Amino acid sequence: MSAYPYLAHWKEEISRSPNAIYMTLADALALSIRKGDLREGDRLPPQRTIAEYLGTNLTTVTRAFTEARRRGLIDATVGRGTFVRVGAGESHWRHTGPAVVDLTMNLPPIPQESPLQRIIQSDIAAILKQQDLNSLMSYRVTGGTQEERQLGAKWIAPVIGQRRTDEILVSPGAQSALAATVSTHTQPGDVIVTDRIAYPGIRTIAAQFDLILVGVDSDMDGMMPDQLDRVCAEHHPRMLYCIPTIHNPTTATMSLQRRKDILKVAQHHHLHIAEDDPYSLLMDNPLPALAALDHSRVSYVATLAKTLSPGLRIAYVALPNADMTRRVAAAIRAIALTNAGLLSALTARWMQTGQAHTILHAIQKELRLRQSIARRVLGEGHCMNPDGPHVWLKLPDWWGSADFVAYARRRGLALVPSTVFTISGEPPQRARIALGSAPDAASLEESLHGVLSVLQHKRSPGFADIV
Repeated sequence: MSAYPYLAHWKEEISRSPNAIYMTLADALALSIRKGDLREGDRLPPQRTIAEYLGTNLTTVTRAFTEARRRGLIDATVGRGTFVRVGAGESHWRHTGPAVVDLTMNLPPIPQESPLQRIIQSDIAAILKQQDLNSLMSYRVTGGTQEERQLGAKWIAPVIGQRRTDEILVSPGAQSALAATVSTHTQPGDVIVTDRIAYPGIRTIAAQFDLILVGVDSDMDGMMPDQLDRVCAEHHPRMLYCIPTIHNPTTATMSLQRRKDILKVAQHHHLHIAEDDPYSLLMDNPLPALAALDHSRVSYVATLAKTLSPGLRIAYVALPNADMTRRVAAAIRAIALTNAGLLSALTARWMQTGQAHTILHAIQKELRLRQSIARRVLGEGHCMNPDGPHVWLKLPDWWGSADFVAYARRRGLALVPSTVFTISGEPPQRARIALGSAPDAASLEESLHGVLSVLQHKRSPGFADIV
């Protein structure tokens, strides 16, 4: 197979990708074109030959070629074979179909160096040999076992310090943990204060429990203490919800002094704080969480969805005391009952063996690479954090956020408009780009060049009816 050296790369991509084989194969073909391994006019091997080499079936290869033709990458002629199209390298984003690379979901990138699929397969096999299947597939203790809580406390200790296990809960995801925490501290009609530009998950929770959200303005250091003080005096909120580190979507990180100032205002107005901290462990030296600075006032939630994988469905919750732990555990039981046994066992194994830190370090490395690509392609002036998973894109004067995102989708790019994040007032001329959902750095770079071309496009007045 030396005549087709790129096939080895395709096989490697298929072995480590969790996506459907035909889509991975189409993506690998596109990458070979971008890298110059395949050039315009090159003839591809027969589909049957490709299927045999990759160890898959002919139908899968046919589906991949159909997808590649839809993207404008290849042409097939009966009796002659399949060829790379002239202009294939430039035509990838000219179609008008759905987005090829979804840049809306804030996912950690699958590490390119660690064969994650094989790691999961091996660890699941070991778990099934060592543990009772009935226990793994049965209902579990709400809040996690004693051992799982100890592992969780150790995982988040670099950010919040040492905690007793009776102050730690294991929750099936951060959203259920936040919903449980909020419902424990509020009643219908209560006010929650948050950033004016805020993570949409808090809007979902507020709507579910009939709560009122009031937004506070922010600067580059995050939520402004004087604005928080004013809002508290006017609206008398019951809780404060915030993301102090690599805020979603603005990327702002509160300085240590800003954290102390926010806590001082919260103390003055008797506010309990729900601290959402998905991203601190993506940093080598994160600042102390609010929960580390004020143990008694803060309920802290750290998900593994952004540092390892959302597929684990695990978040760790640190509460001020054992009584609050019992109350929030009861709320989690009412909302989500318990964690999945097999996923909890996999997570615990990763924590015990050190595999979790290996995966985390690989994700950190990949995100830093992707942030550097974003800065190089998009230029300065946008809100970025070198350790973060997203970019808060600044739009030129002629683009409103909704129009920009609608036009980008026409060009095959899926982004998130600022309207999704806006609690009150006018949405800023911004859009969020998630860097982790692209399958690899090369695909991301191509996508960002597409974003740049949309940024530079001066829309005509006739596009104003697109929303």
